[in-house]
Amino acid sequence: MSQESEYSEGDLRNVGMSLKHDREWDYELERIIEAIEERDAETVGLQFPEGLKRRGPKVADDLRELADDDVTFMLSGQPCYGACDLDTYLMKRTDVFAHFGHSPMKDTDKVIYVPLFSNVEVQPIMEEALDTLEDPDETEGVGLVTTAQHMNRYEEMTEFLEERGYEVQSRRGDERLTHEGQVLGCNYASADVPADQVLYVGGGKFHPLGLAMEHPEKHVVIADPVNNVVTVADTEKFLKQRYASVHKAMDAQKWGVIFCTKIGQGRWDQAQEILADNDDAYLITMDEVTPDRLRNFDMDAFVNTGCPRITTDDGPQFHKPMLTPGEYEIAVGNEPLENLSFDTFHGTW
Repeated sequence: MSQESEYSEGDLRNVGMSLKHDREWDYELERIIEAIEERDAETVGLQFPEGLKRRGPKVADDLRELADDDVTFMLSGQPCYGACDLDTYLMKRTDVFAHFGHSPMKDTDKVIYVPLFSNVEVQPIMEEALDTLEDPDETEGVGLVTTAQHMNRYEEMTEFLEERGYEVQSRRGDERLTHEGQVLGCNYASADVPADQVLYVGGGKFHPLGLAMEHPEKHVVIADPVNNVVTVADTEKFLKQRYASVHKAMDAQKWGVIFCTKIGQGRWDQAQEILADNDDAYLITMDEVTPDRLRNFDMDAFVNTGCPRITTDDGPQFHKPMLTPGEYEIAVGNEPLENLSFDTFHGTW
């Protein structure tokens, strides 16, 4: 029996689809074992994103077979939604720390990033996407973006489009991004190209819907090789949700200003600017921002300077309005409502 979704219609996680293709991952065990041997490591930390935590024990078993018996492997149980979401407690207490599923946001010798490239073919779904893209003779080009899992096929994607007459426009967004054409859930700077249409090749709608909000002037086509479907990013439900949250917060007197202590998510200067401008704003520091953790705070509304996707995706679950910093400026009257835009992270940590 199917269960009704716990998320609102505007929730970006409510747009996912069931998996149509099984995926095999390269966990790069040899690279981890090499690091263990080079460092004469006794303790190894393994961190997986939420969707792959179930694979953790098997990866640990495979590594045990390759490593010496005196090496201890530890699995991180902390929530993990991106490369900015490192388990720093475990990292500091292990000789080798491997983070799976994301590409690095900064150069570091402390973390082994294993991006887990996908084995799913991309050309069939790109062929289908041609029917949704504007004709190459009628457009200046097409922006091409994807996630870390499909970066191993980015050159193949580019050649596919060029062979069919498209001028592919791509760039490496900023220092938060590792690869040219890569997008994150919080950063779509790689889509900041002159083309008026963007092709996103990757699983689900989480990333491309954020991209469409960041670049509302662009026609964003989603070619999902995992679920074998082509769609166009539609932000209407999302926009209605955000406008509603801003309106609810316009009468707020007492504000909770959330500063996230996770290593890649803190925007301290932004939090301080809000506090300096509002005597009825109070700083709340926390690592994991959840509805339950905020329920006991007697606030009229919250503004989140941490991960923007907490606000946009979890916003309806909070007991009081949860806004981005830009939305806060609108709610308190510093900016007009038409200036509402998608909150993103730019630059490094």
